[in-house]
Amino acid sequence: MSTINRMEIGGFRRLRHLDIEFRPFMVIVGANGVGKTSFLDVLRLLSASASGNLGSTLSQMGGISSILTRGKCNELRFKLDINVSDQYPLEYELQIVPQGTGYAIAGEALRQNRGKPQPFKYIDSSFSNIKYFDVDDGRLIHPTWEHNSLETSLAQVPKMFREPETFRRFLAGAALYHTLDVSPRAPVRMPQPMKPALTPGIQGEDLLSCLYSLRENYRSRFDVVIETLRVAFPALEELNFPPVAAGTITLTWKDRQFNQPIYLHELSEGILRFLWLVTILQVPDLLPTIIMIDEPEVSLHPELLSLLADLMREASERVQLIVATHSDRFIRFLRPEEVLVMDIDEEGCATAVWADTLDLEQWLREYSLDEVWRMGRMGGRA
Repeated sequence: MSTINRMEIGGFRRLRHLDIEFRPFMVIVGANGVGKTSFLDVLRLLSASASGNLGSTLSQMGGISSILTRGKCNELRFKLDINVSDQYPLEYELQIVPQGTGYAIAGEALRQNRGKPQPFKYIDSSFSNIKYFDVDDGRLIHPTWEHNSLETSLAQVPKMFREPETFRRFLAGAALYHTLDVSPRAPVRMPQPMKPALTPGIQGEDLLSCLYSLRENYRSRFDVVIETLRVAFPALEELNFPPVAAGTITLTWKDRQFNQPIYLHELSEGILRFLWLVTILQVPDLLPTIIMIDEPEVSLHPELLSLLADLMREASERVQLIVATHSDRFIRFLRPEEVLVMDIDEEGCATAVWADTLDLEQWLREYSLDEVWRMGRMGGRA
Protein backbone atom coordinates (compact mmCIF):
# COMPACT_ATOMS: atom_id res chain seq x y z
CA MET A 1 0.00 0.00 0.00
CA SER A 2 1.36 3.43 -0.95
CA THR A 3 1.26 6.01 1.84
CA ILE A 4 2.46 9.51 2.62
CA ASN A 5 4.90 9.43 5.54
CA ARG A 6 5.41 13.16 5.99
CA MET A 7 4.41 16.40 4.32
CA GLU A 8 5.81 19.91 4.54
CA ILE A 9 3.55 22.80 3.56
CA GLY A 10 4.63 26.39 3.07
CA GLY A 11 2.68 29.51 2.20
CA PHE A 12 -0.84 28.07 1.79
CA ARG A 13 -3.39 30.32 3.55
CA ARG A 14 -2.86 29.92 7.31
CA LEU A 15 -0.47 27.02 6.68
CA ARG A 16 2.60 29.22 6.62
CA HIS A 17 4.92 26.40 7.59
CA LEU A 18 3.83 22.95 8.70
CA ASP A 19 5.86 19.76 8.88
CA ILE A 20 3.45 16.92 9.62
CA GLU A 21 3.97 13.23 10.21
CA PHE A 22 1.24 11.25 8.44
CA ARG A 23 -0.44 8.18 9.91
CA PRO A 24 -2.79 5.62 8.32
CA PHE A 25 -5.81 7.10 10.14
CA MET A 26 -5.66 10.85 10.78
CA VAL A 27 -8.51 12.84 12.31
CA ILE A 28 -7.82 16.58 12.24
CA VAL A 29 -9.60 18.50 14.99
CA GLY A 30 -9.74 22.17 15.82
CA ALA A 31 -11.97 25.21 15.94
CA ASN A 32 -13.32 26.93 12.85
CA GLY A 33 -10.68 28.89 10.95
CA VAL A 34 -7.57 27.05 12.17
CA GLY A 35 -6.73 25.47 8.81
CA LYS A 36 -8.42 22.05 8.76
CA THR A 37 -10.07 22.58 5.39
CA SER A 38 -6.91 24.24 4.05
CA PHE A 39 -4.99 21.08 4.95
CA LEU A 40 -7.43 19.02 2.88
CA ASP A 41 -7.28 21.59 0.07
CA VAL A 42 -3.49 21.21 -0.13
CA LEU A 43 -3.92 17.51 -0.85
CA ARG A 44 -6.72 18.31 -3.30
CA LEU A 45 -4.43 20.75 -5.11
CA LEU A 46 -1.57 18.24 -5.24
CA SER A 47 -3.93 15.55 -6.52
CA ALA A 48 -5.19 17.90 -9.23
CA SER A 49 -1.62 18.82 -10.16
CA ALA A 50 -0.81 15.14 -10.68
CA SER A 51 -3.85 14.85 -12.96
CA GLY A 52 -2.88 17.80 -15.16
CA ASN A 53 -5.45 20.12 -13.55
CA LEU A 54 -3.21 22.48 -11.59
CA GLY A 55 -4.25 25.59 -13.50
CA SER A 56 -8.01 25.00 -13.28
CA THR A 57 -7.83 24.10 -9.59
CA LEU A 58 -5.80 27.19 -8.72
CA SER A 59 -8.42 29.24 -10.57
CA GLN A 60 -11.22 27.59 -8.58
CA MET A 61 -9.37 28.55 -5.40
CA GLY A 62 -9.22 32.19 -6.52
CA GLY A 63 -5.73 32.21 -8.02
CA ILE A 64 -2.36 31.83 -6.37
CA SER A 65 -2.33 35.35 -4.87
CA SER A 66 -5.50 34.66 -2.92
CA ILE A 67 -4.20 31.48 -1.29
CA LEU A 68 -0.70 32.65 -0.33
CA THR A 69 -0.27 33.33 3.39
CA ARG A 70 -1.32 36.99 3.63
CA GLY A 71 1.69 39.29 3.72
CA LYS A 72 4.02 36.54 4.92
CA CYS A 73 4.85 34.31 1.91
CA ASN A 74 5.45 34.84 -1.78
CA GLU A 75 5.49 31.19 -2.88
CA LEU A 76 3.73 27.87 -2.35
CA ARG A 77 6.01 25.03 -1.28
CA PHE A 78 5.16 21.37 -0.81
CA LYS A 79 7.33 18.40 0.04
CA LEU A 80 6.11 14.81 0.44
CA ASP A 81 7.88 11.67 1.60
CA ILE A 82 6.05 8.64 0.23
CA ASN A 83 6.21 4.90 0.68
CA VAL A 84 5.43 3.14 -2.59
CA SER A 85 4.56 -0.57 -2.57
CA ASP A 86 7.55 -2.82 -3.35
CA GLN A 87 9.80 0.16 -4.11
CA TYR A 88 12.21 2.47 -2.33
CA PRO A 89 10.55 5.54 -0.75
CA LEU A 90 10.06 8.59 -2.97
CA GLU A 91 10.44 12.29 -2.21
CA TYR A 92 8.47 14.86 -4.17
CA GLU A 93 8.86 18.65 -4.06
CA LEU A 94 6.82 21.35 -5.77
CA GLN A 95 7.29 25.12 -5.69
CA ILE A 96 4.79 27.51 -7.32
CA VAL A 97 5.24 31.29 -7.50
CA PRO A 98 3.12 34.19 -8.77
CA GLN A 99 4.09 35.42 -12.23
CA GLY A 100 2.29 38.42 -13.68
CA THR A 101 -1.43 37.72 -13.28
CA GLY A 102 -0.81 33.98 -13.15
CA TYR A 103 1.77 31.57 -11.78
CA ALA A 104 4.89 29.62 -12.67
CA ILE A 105 6.27 26.30 -11.51
CA ALA A 106 9.57 27.47 -10.06
CA GLY A 107 10.80 24.05 -9.00
CA GLU A 108 9.78 20.42 -9.11
CA ALA A 109 11.69 17.28 -8.22
CA LEU A 110 10.96 13.58 -7.79
CA ARG A 111 13.75 11.67 -6.08
CA GLN A 112 14.28 8.18 -4.73
CA ASN A 113 16.73 7.23 -2.00
CA ARG A 114 18.22 3.94 -3.09
CA GLY A 115 20.66 3.66 -0.21
CA LYS A 116 23.38 5.63 -2.01
CA PRO A 117 24.95 8.99 -1.02
CA GLN A 118 23.02 10.86 -3.72
CA PRO A 119 19.30 10.20 -4.35
CA PHE A 120 18.22 9.03 -7.78
CA LYS A 121 16.35 11.75 -9.72
CA TYR A 122 13.34 10.98 -11.92
CA ILE A 123 12.30 14.63 -12.37
CA ASP A 124 14.44 17.73 -11.91
CA SER A 125 12.70 20.85 -13.25
CA SER A 126 12.93 24.61 -12.74
CA PHE A 127 10.72 27.04 -14.67
CA SER A 128 11.22 26.12 -18.36
CA ASN A 129 14.24 23.90 -17.69
CA ILE A 130 12.39 20.56 -17.64
CA LYS A 131 14.34 17.34 -17.19
CA TYR A 132 13.26 13.70 -16.89
CA PHE A 133 15.40 10.63 -16.38
CA ASP A 134 15.43 8.65 -19.60
CA VAL A 135 15.75 4.90 -19.10
CA ASP A 136 17.40 4.30 -22.48
CA ASP A 137 19.94 7.14 -22.19
CA GLY A 138 20.54 6.57 -18.46
CA ARG A 139 20.52 10.31 -17.73
CA LEU A 140 18.30 13.34 -17.27
CA ILE A 141 17.11 14.76 -20.58
CA HIS A 142 14.73 17.46 -21.79
CA PRO A 143 11.36 16.10 -22.94
CA THR A 144 11.05 15.25 -26.61
CA TRP A 145 7.26 15.59 -26.44
CA GLU A 146 5.08 18.68 -26.12
CA HIS A 147 5.25 19.93 -22.54
CA ASN A 148 2.80 22.36 -20.88
CA SER A 149 4.81 24.65 -18.59
CA LEU A 150 1.69 25.52 -16.54
CA GLU A 151 1.16 21.91 -15.50
CA THR A 152 3.52 19.81 -13.41
CA SER A 153 6.17 17.59 -14.90
CA LEU A 154 4.71 14.79 -12.79
CA ALA A 155 1.39 15.07 -14.63
CA GLN A 156 3.22 14.71 -17.93
CA VAL A 157 5.58 11.88 -17.03
CA PRO A 158 5.68 9.11 -19.69
CA LYS A 159 3.66 6.11 -18.56
CA MET A 160 6.52 3.72 -19.30
CA PHE A 161 8.50 5.29 -16.41
CA ARG A 162 7.13 2.87 -13.82
CA GLU A 163 8.06 4.44 -10.48
CA PRO A 164 7.02 8.03 -11.34
CA GLU A 165 3.81 6.81 -12.98
CA THR A 166 2.93 4.67 -9.94
CA PHE A 167 3.37 7.68 -7.69
CA ARG A 168 1.49 9.97 -10.09
CA ARG A 169 -1.53 7.65 -10.11
CA PHE A 170 -1.44 7.36 -6.32
CA LEU A 171 -1.43 11.13 -5.82
CA ALA A 172 -3.91 11.82 -8.64
CA GLY A 173 -6.38 9.34 -7.15
CA ALA A 174 -6.78 11.21 -3.84
CA ALA A 175 -10.46 12.02 -3.28
CA LEU A 176 -12.00 14.66 -1.00
CA TYR A 177 -15.55 14.06 0.21
CA HIS A 178 -17.32 17.10 1.66
CA THR A 179 -20.72 17.05 3.34
CA LEU A 180 -23.20 15.15 1.17
CA ASP A 181 -26.06 17.12 -0.37
CA VAL A 182 -29.30 15.33 0.56
CA SER A 183 -31.79 17.96 -0.57
CA PRO A 184 -34.91 16.69 -2.45
CA ARG A 185 -33.34 17.08 -5.91
CA ALA A 186 -29.80 16.08 -4.95
CA PRO A 187 -28.05 13.47 -7.18
CA VAL A 188 -27.98 10.94 -4.34
CA ARG A 189 -31.80 10.91 -4.14
CA MET A 190 -32.43 10.50 -7.86
CA PRO A 191 -32.50 7.36 -10.07
CA GLN A 192 -29.03 6.87 -11.51
CA PRO A 193 -27.64 5.44 -14.77
CA MET A 194 -26.30 1.92 -14.45
CA LYS A 195 -22.58 2.00 -15.21
CA PRO A 196 -19.31 0.59 -13.85
CA ALA A 197 -18.35 2.51 -10.71
CA LEU A 198 -15.81 1.76 -7.97
CA THR A 199 -16.64 4.86 -5.92
CA PRO A 200 -20.01 6.31 -4.87
CA GLY A 201 -19.16 9.75 -6.25
CA ILE A 202 -18.29 13.02 -4.53
CA GLN A 203 -22.02 13.84 -4.18
CA GLY A 204 -23.34 10.28 -4.30
CA GLU A 205 -24.01 10.51 -8.03
CA ASP A 206 -22.65 6.95 -8.50
CA LEU A 207 -23.82 5.47 -5.21
CA LEU A 208 -26.29 3.01 -6.77
CA SER A 209 -23.90 1.81 -9.47
CA CYS A 210 -21.15 1.40 -6.87
CA LEU A 211 -23.37 -0.61 -4.51
CA TYR A 212 -24.64 -2.73 -7.40
CA SER A 213 -21.07 -3.38 -8.53
CA LEU A 214 -20.08 -4.40 -5.00
CA ARG A 215 -23.02 -6.79 -4.82
CA GLU A 216 -22.26 -8.41 -8.17
CA ASN A 217 -18.45 -8.40 -8.16
CA TYR A 218 -17.24 -7.97 -4.57
CA ARG A 219 -19.93 -9.73 -2.59
CA SER A 220 -18.02 -9.80 0.70
CA ARG A 221 -17.76 -5.99 0.62
CA PHE A 222 -21.45 -5.60 -0.13
CA ASP A 223 -22.23 -7.95 2.77
CA VAL A 224 -20.19 -5.72 5.07
CA VAL A 225 -22.28 -2.74 3.95
CA ILE A 226 -25.51 -4.62 4.68
CA GLU A 227 -24.37 -5.96 8.05
CA THR A 228 -23.16 -2.51 9.09
CA LEU A 229 -26.51 -1.01 8.15
CA ARG A 230 -28.31 -3.73 10.11
CA VAL A 231 -26.26 -2.93 13.21
CA ALA A 232 -27.18 0.73 12.83
CA PHE A 233 -30.77 0.11 11.72
CA PRO A 234 -31.91 -3.33 12.99
CA ALA A 235 -35.19 -3.31 11.03
CA LEU A 236 -33.38 -3.39 7.67
CA GLU A 237 -33.84 -6.63 5.75
CA GLU A 238 -32.20 -5.91 2.40
CA LEU A 239 -31.37 -3.37 -0.30
CA ASN A 240 -32.63 -3.87 -3.85
CA PHE A 241 -31.94 -2.05 -7.13
CA PRO A 242 -35.09 -2.11 -9.30
CA PRO A 243 -34.89 -0.65 -12.82
CA VAL A 244 -36.71 2.62 -13.42
CA ALA A 245 -36.12 3.08 -17.15
CA ALA A 246 -33.71 1.75 -19.74
CA GLY A 247 -30.26 1.74 -18.16
CA THR A 248 -31.47 3.49 -14.98
CA ILE A 249 -31.95 2.06 -11.48
CA THR A 250 -33.07 3.24 -8.08
CA LEU A 251 -32.72 1.78 -4.58
CA THR A 252 -35.32 0.30 -2.26
CA TRP A 253 -34.88 -0.26 1.47
CA LYS A 254 -36.83 -3.30 2.73
CA ASP A 255 -37.82 -2.69 6.34
CA ARG A 256 -39.36 -5.55 8.33
CA GLN A 257 -41.72 -3.09 10.02
CA PHE A 258 -43.44 -2.25 6.71
CA ASN A 259 -45.04 -4.33 3.95
CA GLN A 260 -43.91 -1.95 1.19
CA PRO A 261 -40.26 -1.00 0.53
CA ILE A 262 -38.97 2.49 1.23
CA TYR A 263 -37.66 4.22 -1.89
CA LEU A 264 -34.41 6.13 -2.21
CA HIS A 265 -36.00 9.58 -2.19
CA GLU A 266 -37.89 8.70 1.01
CA LEU A 267 -34.86 7.81 3.13
CA SER A 268 -33.85 10.18 5.94
CA GLU A 269 -30.84 12.47 5.67
CA GLY A 270 -28.96 10.49 8.31
CA ILE A 271 -29.54 7.13 6.61
CA LEU A 272 -28.46 8.46 3.21
CA ARG A 273 -25.30 10.05 4.57
CA PHE A 274 -24.41 6.96 6.59
CA LEU A 275 -24.98 4.66 3.58
CA TRP A 276 -22.77 6.90 1.44
CA LEU A 277 -19.97 6.96 4.05
CA VAL A 278 -20.09 3.19 4.64
CA THR A 279 -19.84 2.63 0.87
CA ILE A 280 -16.85 4.98 0.60
CA LEU A 281 -15.08 2.98 3.29
CA GLN A 282 -15.66 -0.36 1.57
CA VAL A 283 -13.99 0.47 -1.76
CA PRO A 284 -10.50 1.82 -0.92
CA ASP A 285 -8.36 -1.21 -1.74
CA LEU A 286 -10.27 -1.64 -4.99
CA LEU A 287 -8.93 1.81 -5.96
CA PRO A 288 -5.88 2.36 -3.68
CA THR A 289 -5.30 6.03 -2.90
CA ILE A 290 -5.88 8.71 -0.24
CA ILE A 291 -9.41 9.26 1.04
CA MET A 292 -10.30 12.56 2.73
CA ILE A 293 -13.63 13.13 4.49
CA ASP A 294 -14.70 16.54 5.77
CA GLU A 295 -17.19 16.69 8.66
CA PRO A 296 -18.50 13.09 8.57
CA GLU A 297 -20.59 13.75 11.68
CA VAL A 298 -23.25 15.86 9.94
CA SER A 299 -26.79 14.50 10.60
CA LEU A 300 -25.49 11.34 12.31
CA HIS A 301 -26.61 10.10 15.73
CA PRO A 302 -23.74 9.62 18.25
CA GLU A 303 -24.21 5.83 18.14
CA LEU A 304 -23.61 5.94 14.39
CA LEU A 305 -20.43 7.94 14.99
CA SER A 306 -19.10 5.14 17.19
CA LEU A 307 -19.76 2.63 14.43
CA LEU A 308 -18.27 4.99 11.83
CA ALA A 309 -15.05 5.39 13.83
CA ASP A 310 -14.63 1.61 13.89
CA LEU A 311 -15.24 1.38 10.15
CA MET A 312 -12.68 4.11 9.48
CA ARG A 313 -10.12 2.37 11.66
CA GLU A 314 -10.61 -0.84 9.69
CA ALA A 315 -10.48 0.96 6.33
CA SER A 316 -7.19 2.65 7.28
CA GLU A 317 -5.52 -0.77 7.11
CA ARG A 318 -6.16 -0.65 3.35
CA VAL A 319 -5.92 3.07 2.53
CA GLN A 320 -4.61 6.34 3.96
CA LEU A 321 -7.64 7.98 5.56
CA ILE A 322 -7.73 11.66 6.56
CA VAL A 323 -10.77 13.12 8.32
CA ALA A 324 -11.48 16.68 9.44
CA THR A 325 -13.97 17.47 12.20
CA HIS A 326 -14.80 19.95 14.94
CA SER A 327 -17.30 17.60 16.58
CA ASP A 328 -16.55 16.54 20.13
CA ARG A 329 -19.22 13.85 19.69
CA PHE A 330 -17.01 12.15 17.10
CA ILE A 331 -13.77 12.68 19.04
CA ARG A 332 -15.26 10.68 21.95
CA PHE A 333 -14.77 7.48 19.91
CA LEU A 334 -11.17 8.14 18.85
CA ARG A 335 -7.75 7.35 20.30
CA PRO A 336 -5.07 10.01 20.99
CA GLU A 337 -2.74 8.52 18.35
CA GLU A 338 -5.45 9.10 15.73
CA VAL A 339 -6.03 12.78 16.50
CA LEU A 340 -4.05 15.68 15.00
CA VAL A 341 -4.87 18.91 16.83
CA MET A 342 -4.70 22.12 14.78
CA ASP A 343 -4.52 25.56 16.36
CA ILE A 344 -3.21 29.02 15.48
CA ASP A 345 -0.14 30.75 16.87
CA GLU A 346 0.34 34.37 17.92
CA GLU A 347 0.86 35.41 14.29
CA GLY A 348 -2.39 33.81 13.17
CA CYS A 349 -0.73 30.87 11.41
CA ALA A 350 -1.61 27.20 11.83
CA THR A 351 0.13 24.74 14.12
CA ALA A 352 -0.43 20.98 14.31
CA VAL A 353 0.44 18.45 17.00
CA TRP A 354 -0.50 14.80 17.53
CA ALA A 355 -2.61 14.29 20.65
CA ASP A 356 -0.52 11.33 21.83
CA THR A 357 2.55 13.60 22.07
CA LEU A 358 0.76 15.78 24.62
CA ASP A 359 0.80 15.01 28.34
CA LEU A 360 -2.74 13.64 28.57
CA GLU A 361 -2.37 10.34 30.41
CA GLN A 362 -3.43 11.68 33.79
CA TRP A 363 -6.44 13.47 32.31
CA LEU A 364 -7.53 10.40 30.30
CA ARG A 365 -7.68 8.33 33.49
CA GLU A 366 -10.69 10.38 34.57
CA TYR A 367 -12.11 11.87 31.39
CA SER A 368 -12.88 10.77 27.84
CA LEU A 369 -10.90 12.28 24.95
CA ASP A 370 -13.71 14.61 23.94
CA GLU A 371 -14.02 15.91 27.51
CA VAL A 372 -10.28 16.57 27.63
CA TRP A 373 -10.60 18.51 24.38
CA ARG A 374 -13.57 20.55 25.63
CA MET A 375 -11.59 21.45 28.75
CA GLY A 376 -8.89 22.96 26.53
CA ARG A 377 -6.17 20.49 27.55
CA MET A 378 -5.37 19.61 23.92
CA GLY A 379 -5.67 23.05 22.30
CA GLY A 380 -7.62 23.42 19.08
CA ARG A 381 -10.43 25.40 20.74
CA ALA A 382 -11.79 28.80 19.80
